[in-house]
Formats: sequence, C-alpha cells, structure tokens
Amino acid sequence: MSPRDLIVSELFSIGLYALLAGAVVAGLGIGALRMLRGRSVLVHVCVLLVVTVTAVVAGVATVALAMFLSAHDLQVVLVTVVASAAVSLAVGIAFGRRLATSAVWAEQACQREREMENGRRELVAWVSHDLRTPLAGIRAMAEALQDNVVEDPATVAEYHHRIRVETDRMTRLVDDLFQLSRINAGALRLALSTVPLADVVSDAIAATAPLAASRGVNVVAAESGWPTVIAAEPELARVVTNLLVNSLRYTPPDGTVRIDAGFEHGDVWLAVSDSCGGIPETDLPRVFDVAFRGERARTPHSAAGPTPIAAGGLGLAIVRGLVEAHGGHVHAHNTGGGCRFVVRLPAIPARRGPVQASAAVGATHNNHDFRRGADKPSRS
Repeated sequence: MSPRDLIVSELFSIGLYALLAGAVVAGLGIGALRMLRGRSVLVHVCVLLVVTVTAVVAGVATVALAMFLSAHDLQVVLVTVVASAAVSLAVGIAFGRRLATSAVWAEQACQREREMENGRRELVAWVSHDLRTPLAGIRAMAEALQDNVVEDPATVAEYHHRIRVETDRMTRLVDDLFQLSRINAGALRLALSTVPLADVVSDAIAATAPLAASRGVNVVAAESGWPTVIAAEPELARVVTNLLVNSLRYTPPDGTVRIDAGFEHGDVWLAVSDSCGGIPETDLPRVFDVAFRGERARTPHSAAGPTPIAAGGLGLAIVRGLVEAHGGHVHAHNTGGGCRFVVRLPAIPARRGPVQASAAVGATHNNHDFRRGADKPSRS
C-alpha cells in the first residue's frame, strides 16, 4: 500500500470513528428532545447546544483514543476540547436564551394582537347592537308622537320618559367608549391627591342606590378600616361605581353586595363581593377584557322582567385601565356562591386610619347612611 493510500485509509478511519461517536450522541439527543417536547423553547435550544458540543467532544476523544496517543498528549487534547466546549456552551446558552426570549415575546405579541383584534370586533358588534336597538325605539316613539298616533297624556308622558331614558343610556355608552379610548391611547391624565376611600365608597353607594333598590339587592359596606390612598378622585370613583354596578347587575333579588377595604403589604385593597353564583373558571381571565359579557346565562336582567340591562361590556375594562393607570392591579375570583373583585392601589401608610362607616341599601333600604369621620362633614 502506497503512503498516499495509507493516509487516505487513516483519514477514513478517523472520520468513521468521529461519525460513529457523533451518531451515538445525536441519538441520545433525539431521545432527550422527544422526552422534553412539551417544554419551553429555551430548554430545546439548550439541549441542541449540549448535543452539538458533546458530539464534537465525543468525536475528538474517540479519535484521540484510537490514535494511541501518550497519556500526556491525550490529557492535553481532552483538556483543550473540554475547555473549548465549556466556552461554546456558555456563549451558546447566553445567545440561545436571548433567542428563546425573543421567540416567546414574538409569540405573545402575536397572541395579544389576535386577542385585541377579536376584542375590537366584539366591541364593534356589541356597540352597534347597543346603539341600534335604542335608536330604533326612539325613532318609533318619535314618529308616533309626530304623527299623533298616541294622544293620551299618560302615554305621551311615558313616551317622553322612555326617550329620555334611552338617550341617557346611549350617552353613558358613548362616555364609556371615550373613556376607554383615552386609556388605550395613553391620553389619560391623573390629578393625584390624598383621597379618603370612605368618601369615594359613600358616593358610589349613593349613586347606585336606585339600581340596588330596583333589583332588590342589599349593599353593605364595612363599618371600619377605611384607609387613604393617593389617587385621582374622579377616576377612583368611576372604578368603585363600575364594580358596584357590575355586581348589582348579576346579583339576584334578595342577594347581597358587600364592599370593604383594608391595608396589606404596603397596598390599599378594596373588594366588592356579590352573590351572583360565580363565574366559570374559563371566563375569569377574560372578565376585564373589552366587550366581554360572559356566557348567556349570566346576561344581567332587570328587576322588572327578562329585558337585559344595557351594558356595553366596557365597565370592567375601564376598571382595569384606570387601576393600572394608578400603578395598581385588579383581579377577580370566585367565593362561596359569588364573586369577589379586588383592587390594590399604592397606600399612604403614615396617614392610614380607620374611618367609621356603615351602609345598607336594598329593596327595603332606600336611605343612604354612610357615616364618615367626625372631622369630615357628610356630602349630600
């Protein structure tokens, strides 16, 4: 055999040894990837890096052993290969983590975009329905009045009243849309000040008293423990009112809506609990989404009959936007026989103090008696 053929044969043997060693490591890597196919992208990237570097190390080590190197030369080769492999793994894992993070972020961004697009479509559909229905009724009543179809004074007065009610309902819906657009556009400007939470809750209970009375629902507020927060009072009042209205709409007659607050872990929390029967666990993550109204069985009804109460599906979305604008967060969870909405906001620990308060509004409680501290007069 010529020297040239001998060199070719040795190179072939070296390549074969390296290929076999790499194939064994690759087979183990494939098995590991199959076992970990449900894990994150970062885990798969790390496994691929480890398999690749290990295959190179295995190939070099196998060839070195097959060449019958001296013990010293073999140690030098192995140390060099292991050091190179360690550096390669460190660099690869660092860049792999960034790659995995970017991939996850891109997937989450796409998912959020899809959810927002679906939310926009649902919002357009709901708002179109909620505007078209009262507009049709207003037009029909206006034409009846114009054509003198109804002449009875009582009926005419009733038509005027219903036109006013439907107009107010559409006005509230438009106001909600405007408020939500400001939140989403980042155009909301908060005039922060020191706000006694008891005052805000008192006004919200007074504002929702007619709805509570018509629904036959009792609204009960905690008697003490009302802290002070740094917030914009109009926006905070909107948060509390929206939560109360939402709970009143879904609570059956003779049910109870309870509102209380406290101080915990450097935050002020405010909770509104109702007896609506609970929200399906699959719907809980979506209750604060725009235009989300839940399943048909949870469509709110008026106290007088099966006519749904107008709701654009915007109230809780506005609550989340306003709370997050204050640097807080809001979440909902089921309790025994109902739901509990909890708002957490930054507090003022130095000025925290109990405020005496009590309230009961319901079918037989039309009065509003939310007593504040003796140093602050009651507002009408």
